[in-house]
Amino acid sequence: MALGIQNVSKSYPNGVKALQNISLTIPPGMYGLLGPNGAGKSTLMRILATLQEPDEGTIYFGNIDVLRQKEEVRQTLGYLPQDFGLHPNARTEELLNYFAVLKGIKDNKARREVVEALLKQTNLWDVRHQKLGGFSGGMRQRFGVAIAMLGNPKLIIVDEPTAGLDPAERVRYLNLLSEMGENSVVILSTHIVEDVSELCTRMAVINKGQILLETEPHKAIENLNGKVWRRVIEKNALPRLELEHVIISTKLLGGRTVVHIFSETSPGNDFELTSPDLEDVYFTVIAQDFRKNLEQEVKEVLV
Repeated sequence: MALGIQNVSKSYPNGVKALQNISLTIPPGMYGLLGPNGAGKSTLMRILATLQEPDEGTIYFGNIDVLRQKEEVRQTLGYLPQDFGLHPNARTEELLNYFAVLKGIKDNKARREVVEALLKQTNLWDVRHQKLGGFSGGMRQRFGVAIAMLGNPKLIIVDEPTAGLDPAERVRYLNLLSEMGENSVVILSTHIVEDVSELCTRMAVINKGQILLETEPHKAIENLNGKVWRRVIEKNALPRLELEHVIISTKLLGGRTVVHIFSETSPGNDFELTSPDLEDVYFTVIAQDFRKNLEQEVKEVLV
């Protein structure tokens, strides 16, 4: 089943337009929703998870009306928010068993089998009697995945899943998410480009409540071929370059600054062509949107 989002908008009482006429079709598999903090990702995730109402729009998961059939959605939903609380004195197996009961797995034998299988799948079986208060960040996230996987959900939403994880835990966690995406729609909401690059077959870039790009990651990279240029500069030269070019990204390298810019043609000035990656795609889209909004603001001031 695919997830269809049509013309969804959401504003808050303080005037912030969190979502502005969002439309997406999300197929089965891993789907990346990529954007900076405050872009509207979490608002959209909470709406999809039936925790918030949009001001307008429609959302369907297969034949299920997500906004009107909340109980039906929740029966097939696995949701892992960015921040989730767990009682530090609760033990791993006992708490997962409790969540399994809440999920509707009533038969004792079936529930024991499900809990055991999930603890092994998330590599938490050896710490099944340990209290959650002693878990590392990665272990907490893997326990969150175990909760999200209860009941074999067909719609799984994970919000900023790898933030704060060390490299080893991140790899374990991404492998888990990849397994989850084999039989379900899995939406990965993140600001970490590498997560989307390594996992997702389709993606969207969101910023300030608007979808700026919807594509396949490899196609987006291909479309940037021949348009990303690199140069090492002194830091004090950056302000002038920002006036002359669309700056994609800057990184420090040995006390100097490596600049990536977007240009359809050679910019000269010792810039050299470089092979783009998904990070270049992401920052190009964000930079072009920023430049467009800035030019619009300048026009409005001049008028």
